[in-house]
Formats: sequence, structure tokens, C-alpha cells
Amino acid sequence: MQGVLAPVQFAVFLVSLGLVVRFLLTGAGEEAAVASVVVKTIVLYTIMITGSIWEKVVFGKYLFAEAFFWEDVFSMLVLALHTTYLAALFFGLLDPRALMVVALAAYAAYLINAAQFLLKLRAARLQGSTAGGLAAASAQPGLAR
Repeated sequence: MQGVLAPVQFAVFLVSLGLVVRFLLTGAGEEAAVASVVVKTIVLYTIMITGSIWEKVVFGKYLFAEAFFWEDVFSMLVLALHTTYLAALFFGLLDPRALMVVALAAYAAYLINAAQFLLKLRAARLQGSTAGGLAAASAQPGLAR
């Protein structure tokens, strides 16, 4: 499931990023930008839930398994920023430009988190694509999740 959702999430991110930047630069397309961030957030929640289930099956914990501890820690920041966006949107707490700045912060955190996972995946593939390979990859310095 993650192998399908991760590229979908990245594609949604790219489209949304373009719409958000377009709105910030031109003021045009606010509704499309807002909708795209909401869709991106829904996809994020979906991938987090399915990823947690996978982590439970493979490592015995829904979150913060040793192999993905730092990735999960940073994922919480990503979730918090996306959720902040939704709360601010639904409760009318920020003007449209400020909302888009929150979205950009969420997207920056998402990119860092995605890089963490890609580095972990690359290290695991180099060591063998088993749960043991993931655990071994997580023990390498500089490979935080």
C-alpha cells in the first residue's frame, strides 16, 4: 500500500505546491490552492494510518518502532503542521495568505520527512529488503526517520 500511496502523495504535493505558490505570487486560484492542501492532508493522514499498521505488523508497534523512531518523530511534526492548516482553515483563524504560509511550512517538513524515508529505503535496499535490513539501516548514523 505504501508503495502506491507514497508516489500518489508526492504527485498531489507537487500539484498543490504549484497552486499554493501561484496563489502567493499572483493572488489567483485561492479555492484551488485551498482544496489542494486539504486533499494533500487527507492523503497524508491515509499514508500515516496505513504506515502505522504496516509498522505494527512488521515491528510490533504502531509508531516509534526502533527502526523508524526518528522518521515517526518528524512525521508527528508534519502531521501537526498539516492539522494546524486544517484547523486554521475550518475555524477561520488566518487570512488566505497566512494559511498558505502554514501550508508551505507543512510542505517543507513533508519534504524533509520524505527524504528521511527515501534514505532509509535506499540503505535498506543496499543491506537487503527485509525487516532486518530496515532495522540495520536505522542503526546507521544520519539516517533518521
